[in-house]
Amino acid sequence: MPIPEDVTGEEIDKDVRQELQSLPKGLAEDVAKNLVMVARLIDEDPEGAYGYSRVALRLASRVAAVREAAGFAAYANQKYSEALAEFRAARRMTGSAELWPVMADCERGLGRPEKALDMAGAPEVHKLDKAGQVEMRLVAAGARRDLGQLDAAIVTLQSPELASNSVQPWTARLRYAYADALLAAGREGEAREWFAKAVESDKDGSTDASDRLAELDGVEFVDAFDESESESDNESDNEVEVENESEGDGESEDVVVGAEVETDVEDDNKG
Repeated sequence: MPIPEDVTGEEIDKDVRQELQSLPKGLAEDVAKNLVMVARLIDEDPEGAYGYSRVALRLASRVAAVREAAGFAAYANQKYSEALAEFRAARRMTGSAELWPVMADCERGLGRPEKALDMAGAPEVHKLDKAGQVEMRLVAAGARRDLGQLDAAIVTLQSPELASNSVQPWTARLRYAYADALLAAGREGEAREWFAKAVESDKDGSTDASDRLAELDGVEFVDAFDESESESDNESDNEVEVENESEGDGESEDVVVGAEVETDVEDDNKG
């Protein structure tokens, strides 16, 4: 797959670069460039990121960072079985528990929420840092919801991290998940309160909490582009009608032309 000229491979994390030092220099550079493309595209173009991850995997399947990147690319494309296999391979290579939450979420994606809950109670969770433990809590709450256990999902999310007033990288997502669970349980007033708290902590727009809050408040957003386009269509229709009236050579012809215009308008509306 083509690599843009502005990608040098030096953009990758220094720890990953160190892992790649086990490879011949030219190969390490090629792998690094593909990993940069995975990171660059994974949010906006998951399929593209997946393609680059497969190239990197073909070049250096024995590098843990490559297996991890391939796992996340597969995960972003909802290829959960493949993602889980790559994450397991990366974990075997490093011995780290860092990927445990996303592995559990892959189990959810494969329709095995009970397995995800088993993983949430495993000793590996105690090896996670605070961010990892919060992520594991989010996955466990999602598994409870998969099983229809809304009250249990709400309880799972109730934690010191949720109650804390300090804003951490995970705060917005945790508050959002809690608000969403409350809303699913019919506790709309509490849900609104927590969506508002999620908005306060979501500085980079990682959630759609503001939209959810507006929806609860009955606020409707109108796409300005669609509205102007609709007005333009109406003006064009009016011009056609005026032109038809001015041509008016005969009543029967006016009726036929009018019918054609009406059909065009209906087609526009369907579109």
